[in-house]
Parts: sequence; C-alpha cells; structure tokens
Amino acid sequence: MATVKVAISIEDELLRRVDALIDKKIFQSRSKAIQEAVREKLERVNRSRLARESAKLDPKFEQAMAEEGMSRELAIGPNIKG
Repeated sequence: MATVKVAISIEDELLRRVDALIDKKIFQSRSKAIQEAVREKLERVNRSRLARESAKLDPKFEQAMAEEGMSRELAIGPNIKG
C-alpha cells in the first residue's frame, strides 16, 4: 500500500511514550507506531458506530424478517441447475 509523508504536531509526553515503545522494540519507528495507533482508533470508531446502529434495530422485527425469508426459501425449494 502506498504511503504519504505528513507532518503532525504531538505533545512532548506522548512522543516520549512512543519513543519508549520504539526503544523496547515494540515498534520499528515513530511512523509505524503512529500508523498503528491511527489504524486501531479508526477500527474502534467503526466498531462503535456499528454497535450504535445495531442497537437501533428491533430484535422482534429482525427475527420476523429472517423467518419470513426462510419461509420463502423453503417454499421455493433449492435452486438446482443441471
């Protein structure tokens, strides 16, 4: 995957903590550490958004829709091509 160089501002203490992880060989470089942190944060945001959207669903309605779909599939029978 292509990478693009960007400049960021970061708090001194935060950078010291990143550098400590690099010294411990947890990350190869500042860039790798920051990339991983951003990736994990984006994944967490996506998961929490999905959880919020899922919480809006009505379980009884979703169950009824699933059962209706299953009934139709059973009535139609398998789609056999030969």
